[in-house]
Amino acid sequence: MTSAVHPAAERADLLIDLKRYDEARELLARRLAEDPEDIRAWVKLARSHLQDDETDGAKALEATERALALDPEDIGALVMHAHALRAAGRFLETEDVLREVIRVAPDHWHGYALLAHWLWRIKAIRSARANGGEVRREDQFAALREAGELAQEAIRLGPEELFAYEVAWLIADMAGDRSVADQLDEAILRIDPQHEQALARWTKRAATAPGVKAAEAATLYADALASAPDSAPMRRGLDEASYRLLRGIRWLALLCLALAGVGVDLFVTQGETPRELPLPLGQRLWDLVPMAVVWALGAVLRYRRLRAGVRVSLRSLVTRRAWPRIVLGQAAWAMLCALLITQIPWTERTVPQVLFWAGLVPAAATMWFDRKKTG
Repeated sequence: MTSAVHPAAERADLLIDLKRYDEARELLARRLAEDPEDIRAWVKLARSHLQDDETDGAKALEATERALALDPEDIGALVMHAHALRAAGRFLETEDVLREVIRVAPDHWHGYALLAHWLWRIKAIRSARANGGEVRREDQFAALREAGELAQEAIRLGPEELFAYEVAWLIADMAGDRSVADQLDEAILRIDPQHEQALARWTKRAATAPGVKAAEAATLYADALASAPDSAPMRRGLDEASYRLLRGIRWLALLCLALAGVGVDLFVTQGETPRELPLPLGQRLWDLVPMAVVWALGAVLRYRRLRAGVRVSLRSLVTRRAWPRIVLGQAAWAMLCALLITQIPWTERTVPQVLFWAGLVPAAATMWFDRKKTG
């Protein structure tokens, strides 16, 4: 019986990592022809069948059974046997195998983590079979509690092992314990600062916290995407934050429209004397000053302060999505109405009033339901 890793088995392992499964199996077949008692070769052969795109659970199971026949307490063979059982459709049998892993190696973290990862599903299947297809809540809670204890033991034994924390997070999330799940996210990011899922969850929490403005949220997502550029959840988050920024531009335009209405006394109450029309040229030009200040402080200066990634996202969002273009169109239309109200020497207020409502209504009609419409 051979338990040490032969160079051929090591090369086969590398080929499996490169997804060259047929080459790995040919190499392992030659090795096993030389030494049919090479446990490691049998385990690697099982792995090649499990990781192939066309997973063959039966062949993987056969390979692990050959390995376990040589040494029933070999940890690597037991763990691979559990994976093979799952692939072969015998998922419920994996619990006994993983408990055997823990019995043989009580100080090794992986058996606890893997059993925790699968146990709540195994218990749910058994509960459903025993109760006419329905999983009893007490069975679910009991399974999650035991799985959580196993995951914590895995973390204790392997405090730097990422998989143990990932399993513990999943169980906390299933149990609805947000406080523990958040703490586990922090632990995961301590081990792997570029962990895509944990980074996405942490960024979303920070970006959606009460009081966080759109520019801050967009900056958080842009910074996180620098670490995980392929993260779809964070890209969606950046799009949503960028859309909030664009919606803010519409408010600036509506503020300018309101200033225009005030400038020509469209809102005169009973008893007040409105200004005489047409307004003199100097007054009409002066009405542009507060509008320029609104845009300089509310848009231009803020845009210049944004991270480069956020500015790119804003431009990209406008070219990719319909609703951002609609919002910008509404802002441009409101500004056009404001300029027409203030810069044309009107002799009556009827047309400026029509322009005011024409600029206001399209934006007001959509702003209450377009908050989430980044598409």
